[in-house]
Amino acid sequence: MSQPSPIRVLFVCMGNICRSPMAEAVFRHQVAEAGLAERFVIDSAGTGGWHAGERPHRGTLAILDQHRIALGDQRARQLTPADFDTFTYLLAMDSENLNDMAAFHREAHTRARLLLDYAPDLGTREVPDPYYSGGFEHVYRLVDAGCRGLLAQIRQREGL
Repeated sequence: MSQPSPIRVLFVCMGNICRSPMAEAVFRHQVAEAGLAERFVIDSAGTGGWHAGERPHRGTLAILDQHRIALGDQRARQLTPADFDTFTYLLAMDSENLNDMAAFHREAHTRARLLLDYAPDLGTREVPDPYYSGGFEHVYRLVDAGCRGLLAQIRQREGL
């Protein structure tokens, strides 16, 4: 019996050092807790390449450590047009990121969604960028809720 194709999830923010690597780590942690790690490929990218090759922001590292969530050896990378062919789920952190994704693929507006679309009870659709202003704990709570909703939706859709 052959293995089912992996479910491929990509989180996208501006520079891939704050929000999207946090979402990648949080979602990977939630998937592992659900016993589904072997079914998923999870990654993150930025719409800009300014931080390519860098480790996540110290605020992201600190909040993940505080919540005992492993990040691994994640390094920032820029989104590519091929990501739209590789990943089934493409999640932007805010509407600016969602709009910027259109420069990479003509189907961005039909293929990508905002992460917080999966947490409609939060009263916001945008995960704010903590790069300059901080607020990493608030961002973590939003990301955690969005990832939980996303995983629930994928489990329902995929019959997991």
